[in-house]
Amino acid sequence: MCELYSKQDTLALRRKHIGPSCKVLYAADPIKIVRAQRQYMFDEKGERYLDCINNVAHVGHCHPEVVKAALKQMEVLNTNSRFLHDNIVEYAKRLAATLPEQLSVCYFTNSGAYHGHLSSLIEISPYKFRKGKDVKKEFVHVAPAPDIYRGKYRENHADPASAYADEVKKIIEEAQNRGRKIAAFIAESMQSCGGQIIPPAGYFQKVAEYVRGVGGVVIADEVQVGFGRVGKHFWSFQMHGKDFVPDIVTMGKPMGNGHPMACVVTTKEIAEAFSSSGMEYFNTYGGNPVSSAVGLAVLDVIENEDLQGNATRVGTYLTELLNRQKAKHTLIGDVRGVGLFVGIDLVKDRQKRTPATAEAQHVIYKMKENRVLLSADGPHRNVLKIKPPMCFTEEDAKFMVDQLDGVLTVLEEAIGAQTESVVPENTPCRTKMPKEAPSELLSDGTPDPKENPGQKRNRLCADKPSLLSKRLKT
Repeated sequence: MCELYSKQDTLALRRKHIGPSCKVLYAADPIKIVRAQRQYMFDEKGERYLDCINNVAHVGHCHPEVVKAALKQMEVLNTNSRFLHDNIVEYAKRLAATLPEQLSVCYFTNSGAYHGHLSSLIEISPYKFRKGKDVKKEFVHVAPAPDIYRGKYRENHADPASAYADEVKKIIEEAQNRGRKIAAFIAESMQSCGGQIIPPAGYFQKVAEYVRGVGGVVIADEVQVGFGRVGKHFWSFQMHGKDFVPDIVTMGKPMGNGHPMACVVTTKEIAEAFSSSGMEYFNTYGGNPVSSAVGLAVLDVIENEDLQGNATRVGTYLTELLNRQKAKHTLIGDVRGVGLFVGIDLVKDRQKRTPATAEAQHVIYKMKENRVLLSADGPHRNVLKIKPPMCFTEEDAKFMVDQLDGVLTVLEEAIGAQTESVVPENTPCRTKMPKEAPSELLSDGTPDPKENPGQKRNRLCADKPSLLSKRLKT
């Protein structure tokens, strides 16, 4: 595709005209993407990258059936949702059919069905408010993440689900003792930015019992983990059994395959209560004919291409490959996931489970050099996140893991880590020398904004281990 500007000019214009709080991926050495197809993205030089993180392009970048549906409807009509139109009701009907019977009423939005940028929602999202002034409002209560690897109750606990649920019960009791009431409990069905956390079985049932017992509702956030990503179920909350049904489900990102659309689905009782408050809900773009056509096409592709089955098969294969790497590399403390939602928890010390933050940032930059796009998140930014388009194949999984193996081998040799299995002495450096390397990493793994990326060279190959201590302040 024809570029309007060179990469450097694009960067300069972004600095001039785009707000500084709008960050780019790989900030120390950003990629300029000009086109994408299925699970691949291409930069301005035509270099192909395997996309392992883009859960927005759910059924694959620029899927022809989704593009066709949008174009066909745009040629006929697009208008706001106050006009009567078949697409919005057909999509609502199809969407509701994927959910438990009680969840049958839809409120469509054009985006931002999760924390978004409303102050009222930032206030209830630790992922957001802890990045600001870290001021938790009095009406907000943060429950411990049900993390059985790094949390308060771990895999050796007799009943971690009950233990973590009892923490919620304790919060409720303390709030009531201060004269407060409980409105709602909101959580991702599986925590994504929280570190790819899979709650223990039974946790949500017990939490729902405690919350509803004091008049609150339970909200399941499926923005990143819904639409068949877990494979065996269409929604992640369904992994917990038929006896757990949220009162409200929020969804977005993957539902439009990149087209901006989102939705809140709830029960008739809650919808009627909302209506009786006298507040009219209206969203200019929510549920418009084009968006609804796109949403219908995404549902069709998921079904017609058996993407849930693919998530199960490829996800199982990927997890097996990663567990073999865990046996080989001491930097890998934990591999966890379901379907095409997988996390690799990197640690400096397996016994202490010390987060390997700087190492994780180094890995994602080296993987980028190897044309594989990963990201790191979690409270310590040490968990490699894998949540690719659902058309991800076993060949893609093998390629990604092979590249990761090479990066970890060189990294562990450079920092003097002792792997658990024999690694050949002359393991080659599988990464190419970049023209420009990422800047120095701070102790928390974040790029130093004062550093000029062009002034440093990335020489973390096996033949230059002495430079590692300069790059990784561990």
